[in-house]
Amino acid sequence: MNLDYLTRAAVIALAWLAVVNLAATAAVAMAAPRIARSSRARGSAATWLTLRLLPASASVIFVALLFLPSYFRFEPRDPGEGVDVTLAALALAAAGIVLAGVARGIRSWRRASRKSRAWIRRARPIALGAPLAAYEIPIDAPMMALAGVIRPRLIVTRGLVGALTAEELRASVAHEIGHWRALDNLKRLAMRAAPDFLFATRAASAIESRWAAAAEHAADRRACEDSDARCALASALVKVAKLTPPRTPLAEPISTLVDGGDVASRVRRLLDDSEPSVRSRPRGRLPLAAAAAAGVLALAYAPLLRLVHAATELLVNALP
Repeated sequence: MNLDYLTRAAVIALAWLAVVNLAATAAVAMAAPRIARSSRARGSAATWLTLRLLPASASVIFVALLFLPSYFRFEPRDPGEGVDVTLAALALAAAGIVLAGVARGIRSWRRASRKSRAWIRRARPIALGAPLAAYEIPIDAPMMALAGVIRPRLIVTRGLVGALTAEELRASVAHEIGHWRALDNLKRLAMRAAPDFLFATRAASAIESRWAAAAEHAADRRACEDSDARCALASALVKVAKLTPPRTPLAEPISTLVDGGDVASRVRRLLDDSEPSVRSRPRGRLPLAAAAAAGVLALAYAPLLRLVHAATELLVNALP
């Protein structure tokens, strides 16, 4: 297998990455406002996470599972064909969004690490009954945060411990444990590092804000197994929100108690007895649908590879 053949494969793969990414970005930008108007999907964190990661994941999956296998199976080894300027420009655009995504992810990770280290340096361990390390920092402003992705730590301030009752503190800790079990910090990092054109649009920030709000509602539900816990968490949210100035939700992989979502809507849901708990909700049909899709893909995989190769020829020949 010669170098020209592999170079051409890499260039076309990057060009396909750019094309699929751009198409998915346009689709997401058009679909997001409609989904936001749908009351059924408005509170779904999974919906917003899927939308935010769709351009990156769709383009990577297409290139890895469809284009590259089709290229190595059907493309002749003859190195006679070269790479034109437009194809190279698309490849450079794809390389640019990949590098930009990596840079955003590294910056976000470093900012979170610096903030977490600064907290830990002046903190002392505290027993909160959480299944992960917890620390108290000597600050009067009330704050609770889950910091870190690989080794998350629960950070609370002296002001928060003093402001909340034992029941409120227990419910607040359960809320952050809900973020931990849902891997929300990892999801935040994935959205920041996603290699896509969507990041440059207003739709990206709107989707991330809606995901943050939905993730807070989901963590609230996981924390509250009965009405007493719901009331305690609602009371804690009101107390902390009154003592905390409004702030923009953090872009770093850090989950806090009141910085994501609308506190008023969270309190209303917590006090709504008709709101089902996370355990009482029926399981979705996603695993069954995924299994069915995998079966269809397995049956149609060989014809699909041939179709993708034909589309590749069309793409290369149609470019100016």
